Amino acid sequence: MTRILFIFLLISSFGFSQHDKADKKSGNLFKDAGDAAKMALAKQKLYAGQYVSALNLYKEIEKNEPENGTVLYYIGYCNFGLKDLAKAKENFLKAKEAKTNFKPETDLMLGKIYQSEENFDKAIEAFTAYKSSSSKDKENEEEADVLLSQCQNAKKMIAAPMAVEVTNLGPDINSKYDDKNPCVTADGSKLVFTTRRPETTNSEVDVEGDGKYFEDIFISNYDSASKKFGKAEEVPGSINTKAHDACTSISPDGKQIFLYKNDINDKESRGGDVFVSKVNNGKWKTPEQIGKPIASSYWEGGACVSPDGKKYFFTSERPGGFGGSDIWMVERLNKKEWGKPVNLGPDVNTKNDEAGMFLAPDGKTLFFCSNGPNSMGSYDVFKSVNTGGKWSAPVNLGYPINSSSKEGQLTISADAKYAYISSERKGGLGENDIYKVDLKDYAILEADGKKKVSNGLSILKGTIRDGYEGYGLPDVEVVLNDDAGAQIASTNTNENGEYFFTLKGGNYNLTVKKKGFKDISEKINLKSSEKETVTLEKGYLLKK
Repeated sequence: MTRILFIFLLISSFGFSQHDKADKKSGNLFKDAGDAAKMALAKQKLYAGQYVSALNLYKEIEKNEPENGTVLYYIGYCNFGLKDLAKAKENFLKAKEAKTNFKPETDLMLGKIYQSEENFDKAIEAFTAYKSSSSKDKENEEEADVLLSQCQNAKKMIAAPMAVEVTNLGPDINSKYDDKNPCVTADGSKLVFTTRRPETTNSEVDVEGDGKYFEDIFISNYDSASKKFGKAEEVPGSINTKAHDACTSISPDGKQIFLYKNDINDKESRGGDVFVSKVNNGKWKTPEQIGKPIASSYWEGGACVSPDGKKYFFTSERPGGFGGSDIWMVERLNKKEWGKPVNLGPDVNTKNDEAGMFLAPDGKTLFFCSNGPNSMGSYDVFKSVNTGGKWSAPVNLGYPINSSSKEGQLTISADAKYAYISSERKGGLGENDIYKVDLKDYAILEADGKKKVSNGLSILKGTIRDGYEGYGLPDVEVVLNDDAGAQIASTNTNENGEYFFTLKGGNYNLTVKKKGFKDISEKINLKSSEKETVTLEKGYLLKK
């Protein structure tokens, strides 16, 4: 069975279990015989994510069934899927007053809208009303329990805000369209993100889906003079296509962009897969599928790489997880071999969905999104720290980093002075917007959040070249030890002979090794600064 068929059947069976049981219990009788057929077709469109097509069919049925609560519910549901919450709320309220076929799920959906409006008491009232229904669905009841918990969390967190300032990045980055998934390099010089703005007046829209422009990846460079990111532009090169292209991370050295592609006309990305694009002379190459063991016959939604390039974190719905989408990790053994993917376990993953992960430049702090019961609304950003090979219990980053609306992934630069996050919160320029989080009073990488003398990191990078030919040497091992001889970090050069470290300032013993060449050893003093990210560039020539 192909992946696209598998996903369609999964969505269809989920949809029928959630909605159709209640529809059958209500005993729908349509005045027009054709409306029953339209109802079945509309549901197929709806469960396939084709909200516009489904909405048009439901509106046709509404002409003959203006007081049918089920029809009004589905019209509201489509508008909710299209993120038109005003129309969704209007139709759900009409459905509550309808004379026939009331669906209990109407209260559940109204509660979600009240929750997004930060009207938590009304949301709790609506969720409680749904739970009291005699015809409630077990799976939806479990969701209502999660949403009730989120509302209680939100009331507590808003009453005790974190000491941070959240600012919209403005029209140079954001638009009236969807802008999300901010990804920043370790030195803070480049920001890439996903947008649904039109590239030209002839840009195509997802007609069968939500009727909006397809996703593309844009980039912005940091201007040290104005101390802000410049006007965003489409990523140069061959990354963007006519279908959906969404970035999920950029490598700390800014040399690779990991992206999610889902194109029904492309057999490699059909159904959703992770791809990677590498930069060459300022232009990004055509993305290539990341391949096994990250890629599988199941859905994968994104990936990020550790600062040393040895570990990849990714989201997947493959078997062996704890819920829908889980976070997994796989370690690169050498240039050609990978270890076995490992689920990060129940301390990080829940029976809900985890997504949007980012490993901080310190190599041990993982930020990710989850829509579980510890959120304050939809997806929130959490952090977990790896100590001695074990991931700590995730901590909600609190309000106002999180809100009652959906938050996307969070990313920070090596100096940990600022974070960047996407959010659907009120006051933006469009749908999702990208925000800057000032961390001067909050040490986000510290367990207690208290600022130390310096919680930033410095960068050590360079190129290892053949001493005779002059070209960059791939797969050169670069090792850093402290004065006592303990290994602090290690990495291997990429295909261009480049290496990259993010670590605390101090004295290190650097060793460069490659079979067939003489080793090089040197003492390195890597400075640090509270004002900026210090970068030390060291190149070496290897001789046989």
